[in-house]
Amino acid sequence: MNNIYRTLGIEDATLAFGEDILSGLQERFEQIDKVAEYNQLKVLRAMQECHVSEACLLGTTGYGYNDVGRDTLEEVYARLFNTEDALVRPQITCGTHALALALMSNLRPGDELLSPVSKPYDTLEEVIGIRDSKGSLKEYGISYTQVDLLADGEFDFDGIKAAINEKTKLVTIQRSKGYQPRKTLSVERIGQLISFIKGIKPDVICMVDNCYGEFVEIIEPTDVGADMIVGSLIKNPGGGLAPIGGYIAGKKECVENAAYRLTSPGLGKEVGASLGILKDFYQGLFLAPTVTAGALKGAVFAAACLEKLGFDVVPNSTESRHDIIQAVTFGSEEGVIAFCQGIQAAAPVDSFVVPEPWDMPGYDAKVIMAAGAFVSGSSIELSADGPIKPPYAVYFQGGLTFPHAKFGILKALQSLKNAGVITTF
Repeated sequence: MNNIYRTLGIEDATLAFGEDILSGLQERFEQIDKVAEYNQLKVLRAMQECHVSEACLLGTTGYGYNDVGRDTLEEVYARLFNTEDALVRPQITCGTHALALALMSNLRPGDELLSPVSKPYDTLEEVIGIRDSKGSLKEYGISYTQVDLLADGEFDFDGIKAAINEKTKLVTIQRSKGYQPRKTLSVERIGQLISFIKGIKPDVICMVDNCYGEFVEIIEPTDVGADMIVGSLIKNPGGGLAPIGGYIAGKKECVENAAYRLTSPGLGKEVGASLGILKDFYQGLFLAPTVTAGALKGAVFAAACLEKLGFDVVPNSTESRHDIIQAVTFGSEEGVIAFCQGIQAAAPVDSFVVPEPWDMPGYDAKVIMAAGAFVSGSSIELSADGPIKPPYAVYFQGGLTFPHAKFGILKALQSLKNAGVITTF
């Protein structure tokens, strides 16, 4: 085994360090496998109950009228997430698009959007109008307010109560940490927050940005009161096979509003050809619990390695997991770059490419992204990225298989050593 790692650029000391770390993680990995087994059966049950057939794997063209595969897939998602309806479409281009669609279709001029969990993900700043952009909610007369988390990461319930007013129409709750080294919200905590908000204003729409969180726990935010959850198919639920797409699942009215915004008033869910990718959507969803489990093991392994080396990691190797993202604070630009370059060098695609920070659309600082993926931008595949700004944190996620995630982490450690960011194991 050592020999093949050597041929891939991993020194014996780096491998020995990794193997020592792994020896203490077996119990944790068994827990992850149990969650994956439960979620695998949940997906299987939904597919069986919705009578997924061979005909569902075919696609349509043109208008997409009577697309049985598309309609059945949406039934599967609705059943899986315990919701009244779902919109699952290749016409939704990414997670940011799905979130923008959900917000713009369910808010009207004069309404107010509230984030009770601090600032949302960077790409939503232009959607909302925090940073000026064409077509933002702000341009349409929709206001925005936020309540920051407390210093200890807890909800500021007093601040949230004070922020809710007669104009508050929709509350957006970001499950994952985004480019912030805060803790990801558990489904249980999300449920507590929703219950508190509904106790103040029962008719407010509670939407959860579920990106990176699907199948990490045995329940989802819609099981604890969320009116809508939103996600990307090139993250967890696509299982690495979906080439594009996003979903919105929730109350029928919320989903219908989104469908009319995605297509056109009067058309809604009735149009939107699935082309030839339904098989990938179905098979990706079927594989998603196991693929997510592999990514989780990789995140736990990364946390254990890097905290051992003295870096600040969120979450740490012993904390419960509520998404697939592992944040590591290096405190230097050199650390972020070396880690990402190591991840890129471990990729099956474009391993020879050296990533560099660049001015990526939607971000307020240069961003470095390592992603040698089969699907461009797929965050369930092995990847790492981060903004080049203090505190100089990198966000690692994915791995279609754990052996690949393991190798990627070892390669990143080797890159850190070669760059002089770390000196020894």
